[in-house]
Amino acid sequence: MNKVNIIINDQEISVPANYTILEAAKKINVSIPTLCHLNFHGLKTVNRSASCRVCVVEVEGRGSLAPSCSTYVSEGMVVKTSTPRAIKARRTMVELLLSDHPKDCLTCPKNQQCELQSLAAELGVMEIKYTGEESTYELDDSSYSIVRNLDKCILCRRCETMCNEVQTCGILSGMDRGFETVVGPAFGLPMIDTMCTFCGQCVAVCPTAALTEVSNVRQVWDAINDPEKHVVVQTAPAVRVALGEEFGMEVGTIVTGKMTAALRRLGFDQIFDTDFAADLTIVEEASEFIHRVKHGGRLPMLTSCCPAWVKFFEHQFPDLLDIPSTCKSPHEMFGVVAKTYYAEKFNIDPKTIVVVSVMPCLAKKYEAARPELSTDGLQHVDFVIDTRETAKMIKEAGICFIDLPDEDFDKPLGESTGAGVIFGTTGGVIEAALRTACDWLTGESLEEIDFHQLRGLEGIREGTVKISDMDIKIGIAHGLGNARKLLEDIRDGKAEYHAIEIMACPGGCIGGGGQPYYKGEADVIKKRMEAIYREDKGKAKRKSHENSDVLELYREYLGEFYGEKAHELLHTNYTKRNLI
Repeated sequence: MNKVNIIINDQEISVPANYTILEAAKKINVSIPTLCHLNFHGLKTVNRSASCRVCVVEVEGRGSLAPSCSTYVSEGMVVKTSTPRAIKARRTMVELLLSDHPKDCLTCPKNQQCELQSLAAELGVMEIKYTGEESTYELDDSSYSIVRNLDKCILCRRCETMCNEVQTCGILSGMDRGFETVVGPAFGLPMIDTMCTFCGQCVAVCPTAALTEVSNVRQVWDAINDPEKHVVVQTAPAVRVALGEEFGMEVGTIVTGKMTAALRRLGFDQIFDTDFAADLTIVEEASEFIHRVKHGGRLPMLTSCCPAWVKFFEHQFPDLLDIPSTCKSPHEMFGVVAKTYYAEKFNIDPKTIVVVSVMPCLAKKYEAARPELSTDGLQHVDFVIDTRETAKMIKEAGICFIDLPDEDFDKPLGESTGAGVIFGTTGGVIEAALRTACDWLTGESLEEIDFHQLRGLEGIREGTVKISDMDIKIGIAHGLGNARKLLEDIRDGKAEYHAIEIMACPGGCIGGGGQPYYKGEADVIKKRMEAIYREDKGKAKRKSHENSDVLELYREYLGEFYGEKAHELLHTNYTKRNLI
């Protein structure tokens, strides 16, 4: 790549010719404020709308200010980033945005996490200079996962870029003109009536509270404080490597023990681990895979633990509905086991059991309400709260999270293996399944169980694993745009695999829409992923079929792996959905 020489704030620098001024400034630690700019998970500046104009700088020889996020460097360019003119322009742009923005910061869901709020403080905006008509729209809380509040939208288009270019769902786009411009679904449809997968990546990148999660915090508090209810909570693997960020801990810190202690102090009756259910999922999924291989079943088999991905293929690839595994997701398996096996074992009326899932994912909120995921009118999972909501509850209760001792999960649904932990990152589900499938197909205990070829953060990966005399070809994709490419290749006969893992969110669950907010830096996802594998390495047992609580569940209640009872409780079906 050719390089050019430029000067930024009197400092000479040589950068690639395809760099923007913003990228060049970062190389020498010069901070330029941004709002609409989006560079998510290391992707090359995927949002170039330059609509907010708060990143403007002065370029020698130009009469007008230049948006640094979309202006490319050129040989000999001289840039000043903090002249009085540039700072005044930035302040004016923020003041104009605030003139058409609600003033309810204290009660806003993004209070203290709003980028517009932070930027206004950074630029010293102390008053609303411009007043007049303000936009007012109807709140869209139609879905179980995402709330759209267009009153707070600043038209940065970050959600649109994420939905259309990264996830390729095409739900959000700009409509109308001038003061009437909005970003939303076609024809003004409510979110529940669209093909939205509820992955929550639009929420993850929204700088204000125009897009937030549906909060279940109040309902969970009500359940905990109801003496007639027996409230159990389960925690997903990705939560334990991200929750600490909400309390100022270093990215990638494993807080499993502190998380368990905090949930116990919140008043939950039992603290269980979704990793237990991940192990349960693996023994069923591996059994299903082996059954397909031995009996000429449909291949490739796709993992099915991601609800956003499930809704994506129900809409976009209904001709391939026979490919995904029929296994329910881990937290739904846990829910049905809690309201059957656990209820019977401890003589608890299932109608009094409230199952709360702590998830990194907003699609889990939607998934919990799917009608097929219920038994005798009881939903398997009653409430889903994400990582951010969990942190809010801990703070609300006045718990000093950092000082908590490490505590263990409760029994009998609390034991887990390393295989259950790695569900939290891209490639982890298929690696966990292979650890069990290899043992069962060969009849021997696999010693080298770290499948490094399946790990990483490339959007689409593949590898071949030799099991006995078979070469098992694996495909992996994370991010729905990558999933689309992989599935189209399969549909067109361009790619052949035995098994495929797909996760809707970049990085897998560690990058879920309900995880702590960050600005898309790739190293955040990398550090969370590394923490997942450290937790796996530290486990005494690292294969799902070695989980003694899972084996006891089959002996006492389910019977055979992939048997009749297991099918009744642990498997599901999929629905062809309209393309709208």
